[in-house]
Amino acid sequence: MKSNRWLLPEGIEEVLPQQARQLEVMRRGLLDLFESWGYELVMPPFIEYIDSLLTGTGNDLDLQTFKLTDQLTGRMMGVRADMTPQVARIDAHHLKSTAPTRLCYLGTVLHTRPDGFAGSRSLLQVGAELFGHAGIESDVEVLSLMVETLTQAGIENLYLDLGHVGVYRGLVDQAGLDADQEAVLFDALQRKAKPEISELLNDWSLPKAVAQMLTKLTDLNGSESVLTEAGNVLKKASKPVQQALDNLQQIATLLQQRLPDLKLHYDLAELRGYHYHTGAVFAAYVPGRGQAIAQGGRYDGIGQAFGLSRPATGFSTDLRILAILTQQSNDLPAGILAPAEGDAELQATVKELRAAGERVIIELPGQQDDATALGCDRQLVKNTQGWEVKPI
Repeated sequence: MKSNRWLLPEGIEEVLPQQARQLEVMRRGLLDLFESWGYELVMPPFIEYIDSLLTGTGNDLDLQTFKLTDQLTGRMMGVRADMTPQVARIDAHHLKSTAPTRLCYLGTVLHTRPDGFAGSRSLLQVGAELFGHAGIESDVEVLSLMVETLTQAGIENLYLDLGHVGVYRGLVDQAGLDADQEAVLFDALQRKAKPEISELLNDWSLPKAVAQMLTKLTDLNGSESVLTEAGNVLKKASKPVQQALDNLQQIATLLQQRLPDLKLHYDLAELRGYHYHTGAVFAAYVPGRGQAIAQGGRYDGIGQAFGLSRPATGFSTDLRILAILTQQSNDLPAGILAPAEGDAELQATVKELRAAGERVIIELPGQQDDATALGCDRQLVKNTQGWEVKPI
């Protein structure tokens, strides 16, 4: 049976000229935006040793990482599934700054399984990370930059989902759950399976007050009133839980001052990235889409394995998803058709036009397509004064 040699693996896509043009326009715009905020571009490698690539990231990223053996050393290598740990290594191992460091990145990441509503396994990840500052101001800066990133990309009717992993982590510590119990409860909370959660907590014979607080976590989602409700529901919680709630309230207050028109939603059972996030977590959504289009949070200490433990917060999104959602028109400007002649004056004119930003296409000998098919509405014509651009 003859194979379809053109067939690509599931979730791996080619980018054709029109979409590539749209992605490139967005890429340039976003990197310029990051630079205007003081974020410097870094370019981590596409593949590296697995022990470095997965340091401090948890099991989820491990399962999403393609692995192979290095033919030179025999060591296991991985194709990056997320650039955030790589950027953290750059900050900790190479830059080693004591001052806050702002870094941004854009590149392809590869997943073993589709992750996201587009069903892709090859994402064009773009993001920004702020290292070296533990205050709410850095969280709000990153959140504000994420919103501006999505807005510049053309995303409308945006709303944010805010949570804090410190609430759940503090309650788990207060309940004295072991690692296995915590993993089971974590899974049930992500599914918001309230009857299952109640049954688990009952089987574990936890103190009534702690069990009630863990059970009610699934109900603590909605508008700003949720934070007030959480203060009442979790009033018997430990000090770390109270500190997490205060931190989330402060972030929300400052964010609303900066972006008063932004729609905010709160979910204290939202534990995305729980295994390496340490504080506030957030995600951006648009109506009609059930999955986040951008996400991030605080992940203090991730650089410790690379020699420098620093506070850190950041976000990332998939440029291809943004392109799909916005469908912005980025048609090429009409070009100029030039004859294929060896005239030195013609070559100089073509060079000048291209330097000025014009698209100049050379009409090759024997070419059948007309100028319109080539996207040209003008042509170079020779007269007594030299070569002149004229409408076709």
